[in-house]
Amino acid sequence: MNNKRGSGPKGSKKGKASSLTDDAFFGNDPKRRRKKTKNEDFIESSDSEDFFSGSDEDGGANGNENEVEETVDETRKRLATELLEKMRKSAKEDDDDDEGGDSGKEIEEGERDSLVAQILQQKQLEESGRLRRSVASRLQKPEASDQFQVLVKHRQPVTAVVLSDDDLKGFSASKDGTILHWDVESGRGEKYRWPSDAVLKSHGAKDPQGRASKHSKLVFSLAVSSDGRYLASGGSDRHVHLWDTRTREHIQAFPGHRGPVSCLTFRQGTSELFSGSYDRTVKIWNAEDRAYISSLFGHQSEVLTIDCLRKERVLTVGRDRSMQLFKVPEESRLVFRAPASSLECCCFISNDEFLSGTDDGSVELWSLLRKKPAYIVKNAHALLASNKNLEQKECPRIPNGHIENGNHTSERFVSSSVYSWVSSVAVCRSSDLAASGAGNGSVRLWSIGSETKDIQPLYNLPVVGFVNSLAFAKSGEFLIAGVGQEPRLGRWGRIPTAHNGVAIHPLKLS
Repeated sequence: MNNKRGSGPKGSKKGKASSLTDDAFFGNDPKRRRKKTKNEDFIESSDSEDFFSGSDEDGGANGNENEVEETVDETRKRLATELLEKMRKSAKEDDDDDEGGDSGKEIEEGERDSLVAQILQQKQLEESGRLRRSVASRLQKPEASDQFQVLVKHRQPVTAVVLSDDDLKGFSASKDGTILHWDVESGRGEKYRWPSDAVLKSHGAKDPQGRASKHSKLVFSLAVSSDGRYLASGGSDRHVHLWDTRTREHIQAFPGHRGPVSCLTFRQGTSELFSGSYDRTVKIWNAEDRAYISSLFGHQSEVLTIDCLRKERVLTVGRDRSMQLFKVPEESRLVFRAPASSLECCCFISNDEFLSGTDDGSVELWSLLRKKPAYIVKNAHALLASNKNLEQKECPRIPNGHIENGNHTSERFVSSSVYSWVSSVAVCRSSDLAASGAGNGSVRLWSIGSETKDIQPLYNLPVVGFVNSLAFAKSGEFLIAGVGQEPRLGRWGRIPTAHNGVAIHPLKLS
């Protein structure tokens, strides 16, 4: 600091004011910014920059003009301004088309801005799960030509399928350890290659435990981040593996679980990763920082499925016949128990509602305000007892065993079979359209009533094999299914006629 207390005349207030304004520290020069350093405790002053630049004052100023870096706040402001201008231009073009180009009837700028604000607000509510889109009522009945088409083939049963946030790319994994990255439009895929054991150790992997002599490549679960940058995989080697989707290279291995990693999910809009395991715990990781955060406890048996939206709330299902909602910031949890059945899968509908599937063939709707299901559809994937080929023909109305929907005799329908276990459920994001899959020969589409709190059947989509994973496109225009000859987590059933791979079914909306 060159400013000294005795630089101005004694008793002169003007002298003090001029010394503060002339000082570079108190001057508000937007061209000079604090440089980013690894240690934020050390800040380079503008005087030191001029001293080491070796040029005069004007030359340093010109150099700073060329080397000015955009701050984080300025980047956010610029992106927001560009988005607003784009939406304003789109709204103006729509107005011109509707009015036939008559400039005398153009909408005022204020009204157009309010319209843009409403669109942005609705978009934010939909993404946060507080507003539900009406998609089920717009869904048209599939035609005879609309069938599941094999998009990607695998040698072993597919265990997991996920879609990127833009619905353009997909990822799938199988029991032989193969991870494929494919294009939704063309089905063209590329394989992720596992690195050697030496590289895995350098990335953080621990030595195999127990009788295993090397790392198992069996993959049970996948998850992709919202920005599409990171892909996480988990399996029987008790590690969470992190991949770079741009280079398809392995970048990190997170040890810590004492059992196979059965499920994974990213929190929407963040790099926060949650993993569930057979060791009865849920662990939290940060993919960006490559760091372990904490562990969540509560399940008394293996954790099978996990899901998360934007809030720091994690929904899990375990073999202890319970579904648990962990509130991470509050360090609390809610426990929901299914009546006389074991839960197999779950997913969020909104922040306050969930969907689950059980091993007795039921699909259940849950509310945050009740510890028991708000609605149950029994025999959702019932299997005809006379059907020996394990393929079910299209049946628009399968009798429902719940008392609210009428009773039926169980002579013709079998729901205790492994082929009727509801192995996967999915919900089109921020909408009332849901799907469930089993091994009975069909994927069922459902409409979830937001006011009536019920589940109504829509259509059956025939498919042969165990539907181990389901994923809706964000737009609701297609459904992806991971199909295999065997269930995802075991070999207690087999359908030899099934094709191991990823199938896609188009959905037509009115």
